[in-house]
Amino acid sequence: MNNPIVERELIGMLRTRRAAALALGVAIIFSGLILLKWPTDARVDLTGSQARQVFQVFGYGLLTAILMLVPIFPATSIVREKTKGTLALLLNSPMKPWSIFFGKWIGVLCFVLLTLITSLPAAAACFAMGGISSADFFSLYAVLALAALQFSALALMISAYANSTDSALRMTYGAVLLLSIVCIGPHMFTQGQAGMTATVASWLRCVSPVPAVMKVLGQGDLGGQGLVEESDVVMRYLILAPLTTLAFVIRTITMLNYSIFDKARSQGVITDDRGTAGQWFRRLVFLVDPQRRKSGIGPLTNPVMVKEFRCRRFGRSHWMIRLVAGCAVVSLGLTYATTSGTMDWGVETIGGIMVILQVALIVLLTPSLAAGLISGEREGGGWELLQMTPLSVGVIIRGKLMSVIWTLALILCATLPGYLVMIVIRPALTQQVGRVLICLVITAMFSIVMTAAISALFRRTAAATTAAYSLLVGLCAGTMLFWLGQGTRFGHSTVEAVLSINPMAAALNVIETKGFSQYQLVPLNWWIMGGAILCGLTILCVQTWRLARPQ
Repeated sequence: MNNPIVERELIGMLRTRRAAALALGVAIIFSGLILLKWPTDARVDLTGSQARQVFQVFGYGLLTAILMLVPIFPATSIVREKTKGTLALLLNSPMKPWSIFFGKWIGVLCFVLLTLITSLPAAAACFAMGGISSADFFSLYAVLALAALQFSALALMISAYANSTDSALRMTYGAVLLLSIVCIGPHMFTQGQAGMTATVASWLRCVSPVPAVMKVLGQGDLGGQGLVEESDVVMRYLILAPLTTLAFVIRTITMLNYSIFDKARSQGVITDDRGTAGQWFRRLVFLVDPQRRKSGIGPLTNPVMVKEFRCRRFGRSHWMIRLVAGCAVVSLGLTYATTSGTMDWGVETIGGIMVILQVALIVLLTPSLAAGLISGEREGGGWELLQMTPLSVGVIIRGKLMSVIWTLALILCATLPGYLVMIVIRPALTQQVGRVLICLVITAMFSIVMTAAISALFRRTAAATTAAYSLLVGLCAGTMLFWLGQGTRFGHSTVEAVLSINPMAAALNVIETKGFSQYQLVPLNWWIMGGAILCGLTILCVQTWRLARPQ
């Protein structure tokens, strides 16, 4: 029996301009990567090293495309049905919940399959160079297919939890970062050790497809530090990926019933009826009373900034304190790793890990905070109300930008103790740490301004969020493909020119992380980022001026 939702979902996606742009973009990008690295001389590479390097760039690029593009459509699939009211019609139809889920899932997977097919011509050209066996390509595509299954099921589960499309996209990209990158972190600090903690960390990192892809591409393990890794990460991923996917599928199917529309909340237990530990915990969590009466807005305070903090879901002071405290706890953990790992890894390696985590935090949080600054007002009808107030456009934009700047500033300040410990351990690093902080500040400002400019260009918050994430991830992670392909067609000057627009690479270069110390990226990167910030501000000002004109 045919499932009508499959046809509805697939045809609905294929009719969108976004789907056509994604499929065409994947084909053009990967064909361009192969052409850029295609050998131009008449000599034959008998060792196959050049073909292996081309294969590595192709594999990492395809993995990045899977992680960034696959969750877009399933993340908004169920929540869009919920907000439009059509999910209630589906649940009242003769179709079972599992039939509804698999109809949406198969429709998404068919589109993913079409996207993977567009990369086959580039894969065939890569195979024609020689030095790569058919088993290597089969293993790569098998791992990527499992990753597509895993992350599409994760996105559908989050879509069932979310109440709006933009929140679904934010949570989905955060979960993708957690599942693909963050879960690798514990193994980097416990590798080479014995015990249950090291074993759990070794298995935990295999939930991510990144170690499996690195193994298939012949680049060992992430953060291996010269240690011999005996575990088969590919086989472990082939075991854990279906298990996690099955868990996501079961959870989503169990949610597809009438209770998905219920918003009733438990009354809870009052503090005095809890135990001593529970009372102390609540005193810490509710250090600032969320129900206290708010003071009036001062005459010199920007009212739009106050409105953003009070109306944003996590903008209230008690949530800000919790967020900053959580970042401080993570920073203290990195501080401990710094003090205990300096002898084995070196300060440069630990500093590189801290830089990557901080840039990941900026990339993850900025679109979630700034993508709806203008587009959210236009979508919800609030922009017309703001125009009716006596506030000028400049005051409105400054208030909205400052609400994001203050939030990111507090979060970044909470992640600084690790650098202070590095300075105490090696005082000669004071100047380097100062330059790293400049790179992080420039990265944050660039992310805020460009995301706000994108928000002004789009009418829908979901589209603005997707575009902002694509820009930031493409800039910070996509340009790393040239760094991975250095040594063949990508010479030192080419890689240096590409990395000069990457603020994360500039910070890694300043901290002298292995693989980046040979480049000269600063201060050129600062000038490029400064120019990009000015361009973003210009776009934001011009577009908001156009929106503020009488219609």
